[in-house]
Amino acid sequence: MRQETNAVKDDIRAAHRRRRAGLTPEQLDAAGGALAVHGEAWAGTVTGGQPSIACVYLGVGQEPPTLPLMTALHASGHKVLLPVCEPGRELSWVFWTPETDFERSKYAPILEPVGLRHGAETASDAAVLFIPATAVDLAGNRIGQGGGYYDKFLGHLATAGKQVPLAAVIYDDELLPAGRIPAEEFDRPVPGVLTPSGYRPLAGGA
Repeated sequence: MRQETNAVKDDIRAAHRRRRAGLTPEQLDAAGGALAVHGEAWAGTVTGGQPSIACVYLGVGQEPPTLPLMTALHASGHKVLLPVCEPGRELSWVFWTPETDFERSKYAPILEPVGLRHGAETASDAAVLFIPATAVDLAGNRIGQGGGYYDKFLGHLATAGKQVPLAAVIYDDELLPAGRIPAEEFDRPVPGVLTPSGYRPLAGGA
């Protein structure tokens, strides 16, 4: 059963990556600008306009561009935390500013911030959390990049009793009908998505 579930997820992930590969620089720029506007607005709604901690990630390649969102959040006074992949599929976190340098991750095909690393307890104090995905369905089921880092991190938050408002960042056509994505026991449903069209709450989240 698990093998069949993984095969379905892999097929969806592969199809969406092929679709992303066809995006033009102009489309990426437009998506990044829209994500920044809507993501900063949603964060402001959650925090009541007060400067807070926002966990984001740096979208690379054809992923939804998040650098404009990071910049907008920083300009609004939020402290921006970015993830660093560690052994055992754990995440540590580094505070980012526009002056922060990046380096290639040792464990994943991403760029990571250079700086003092903080544990999950620092990220659990965030007011909002933006996480990567390749697809999400309307029930809140999410397909990530396949590494399992965020499922483990969200599990840590749940164990600690932390409920950080979060949004999975995807393109508009990557929001699928409910039931399209099979869920396993360790999968964590997401309560909302951020797309270039805006933030949308989902039925599967709290």
